[in-house]
Amino acid sequence: QVQLVESGGGLVQPGGSLRLSCAASGTIFGIHATRWYRQAPGKQRELVASISSGGVTVYAVAVKGRFTISRDNAKNTVYLQMNNLKPEDTAVYQCNILGATAPYNYWGQGTQVTVSS
Repeated sequence: QVQLVESGGGLVQPGGSLRLSCAASGTIFGIHATRWYRQAPGKQRELVASISSGGVTVYAVAVKGRFTISRDNAKNTVYLQMNNLKPEDTAVYQCNILGATAPYNYWGQGTQVTVSS
């Protein structure tokens, strides 16, 4: 049974920082990438950051220079360090893993990030 569990969300003031964690358990074959998505109320889900199995990273323009995705393979955990947070970063953040076999995409339950003064 595959489970992805996010943690680290919460309430922070503009300009503050948070670090999100995504811990994976179970077996996923042929992992291509691990990604962070976010979705704000009334808006579409958007890709925030991605790290491939080879360590290549990709960021959304809106977060480039402020967010950093990283991984600890020994802990089966992926992180999203978020600095200089803005109110528009407020959303539910979800971890996603893209694998080579069905169901191909695995999702966590999400963690709420709220940026407000």
